[in-house]
Amino acid sequence: MKQYSQSEAPRRLEGKHLGMACCWALGLATLVTWNCMLTIEDYYYKLFPNYHPARLLTLIYMPFAVVSMAILTYYESKIDTRKRNLSGLILFFLSSLLLLLLDLASSGKGGIGNFIGICAIACSFGVADALLQGGMVGDLFFMCPEFLQSYLAGIAASGFLISALRLLTKAAFEKSPDGLRKGVILFLVISTFFEFLCILVYAFLFPKLPIVKYYRLKASTEGSNTVSADLAAGGIHINHGDEDEAKLHERLSNKELFFQNIDYAVDLILIFVLSLSIVPGFIYEDTGSHQLHSWYALVLITMYNACDLISRYIPLVEFLKLKSRKGLMIAVLSRFLLIPAFYFTAKYSDQGWMILLISFLGLTTGYLTVCVVTEAPIGYKGPEQNALGNLLVLCVLCGVFAGVALDWLWLIGKKDF
Repeated sequence: MKQYSQSEAPRRLEGKHLGMACCWALGLATLVTWNCMLTIEDYYYKLFPNYHPARLLTLIYMPFAVVSMAILTYYESKIDTRKRNLSGLILFFLSSLLLLLLDLASSGKGGIGNFIGICAIACSFGVADALLQGGMVGDLFFMCPEFLQSYLAGIAASGFLISALRLLTKAAFEKSPDGLRKGVILFLVISTFFEFLCILVYAFLFPKLPIVKYYRLKASTEGSNTVSADLAAGGIHINHGDEDEAKLHERLSNKELFFQNIDYAVDLILIFVLSLSIVPGFIYEDTGSHQLHSWYALVLITMYNACDLISRYIPLVEFLKLKSRKGLMIAVLSRFLLIPAFYFTAKYSDQGWMILLISFLGLTTGYLTVCVVTEAPIGYKGPEQNALGNLLVLCVLCGVFAGVALDWLWLIGKKDF
């Protein structure tokens, strides 16, 4: 097995900044197509006004993401990470392409048939999310924290960049005939092309970086079987012997890892229960009509995503990072005071207060997520870190699923519920 000598040790840090850029791009690829679907909800509300697309599409997406992630988490130690992540990227690319082709084939018409087709594509996004997000987080959990932070920032950037692009396309095509649809088509073309580029980045660039090789080799020496194909892609071939197999069996079980980190798991579940009970359904259907008219929901979504992105860089400043496990739990629980705040703001206040409130929701979502996820893997071996990464992504998806389901409670008492 290849080892790094003392004279070669500094080389292990070569490519760190390029690696961070790759992780950021791959984070962007993880949710760019799904955020694309969410951000063109104004278009879907025009095509399918009676189907609650903002709520229903998310509710359909989540069971496939959660069930797929649960299966992948159970078998994570036996699944090749390279094949898993490439499968996720390819599925995202094909699903995004199908979404574009469906709109072109139907000439932008509504109807139950087209809506069922869009729902089917949402299901495939859920499976792709479980493949890629769980695989990447598990992989990055045994690398440097900057890689994980960059990946999480890329996920947030996907929401912000898509929202900003949506505002630009809406402004550019607003006065042209069928302008809303033209903007959406441009939107889908850009996101599909980006997914294709990220397939190339992960397949040919990321595994060949010296720092990535170093961390994957380290994980392999600790008994990890999931990195063999990635090491081979980077030019390193290893054979696991009986000693490495014994190390794998010595690792903590998923159950032990879960209970040692149950507070982190609960934190992530509660963070996303609250956030997804408000975004996007409440924003599109329950915030009323204000001076911004059709721009209002898009502005709110953009502000949420922008603040989510900004806040994911705050923990890079060491003294601003919340590390206390009790402190994190208190902060997470305190956010639930936002529920009555959103209710009364939507009912009695103007759009300025709602923009401020949604910005605070985005800030706390991104900041607390990064604080939890970057603290959790400290002190574990490579195989355990990979398993813990998958467990925590499963918790995130469970929180999102619960939040999406609870989002329907905002409709209680409405005439069209």
